[in-house]
Amino acid sequence: MKKRDLAILVGFSLCVFFGGCDSVNRHKVLTTIFDGVPAPPPPGQVCEEYAQQRLAAALAGGDGETVNPATLQAGSEHPPYRDKHCDDCHARTQSSGFVTAQVEDLCFVCHKDFIKGKYVHGPVSASACLFCHDPHSSRNPALLKAEKSAICQECHNEARVAAGMHNMVSSRNIECVNCHNPHYGNAPNFLK
Repeated sequence: MKKRDLAILVGFSLCVFFGGCDSVNRHKVLTTIFDGVPAPPPPGQVCEEYAQQRLAAALAGGDGETVNPATLQAGSEHPPYRDKHCDDCHARTQSSGFVTAQVEDLCFVCHKDFIKGKYVHGPVSASACLFCHDPHSSRNPALLKAEKSAICQECHNEARVAAGMHNMVSSRNIECVNCHNPHYGNAPNFLK
């Protein structure tokens, strides 16, 4: 009898383990085994609650600093996120990492034929859009994770960038993107 009980316990544990990571699969496993399991909330409600939590966190500031809602509104929102079309990018199962395609390819599902230059910026050629852009919303334009020139300086902070013309340009508050295309270009250094 002990072996049978142990086998049942191991079998049950495996079912919960393999079905337990994903809420949809977990619900299927639980309803197969138990009666009276409540229905999960609809995906739209889960997404809405998540969006409200993100907005509250953004309004409170990541470090507890209060943010003016008008400042947040002056930023940008990804249209599928703004219009609550979560399924455009997100799957309902965790087995896919909650995205409908590989993260590296996801942006290019909609942004087809985006690269049109002879020279391509490293993060763009590596499909690392999320290095500079937030996929949902940002306080900055173009879903940037920081101000335009601050994003560039995260990688391009060496002395040669600050030398010569760049020193003169930065002292006049001209942004990198006034002269350089951040994604691609037909001239070296993505000059416009």
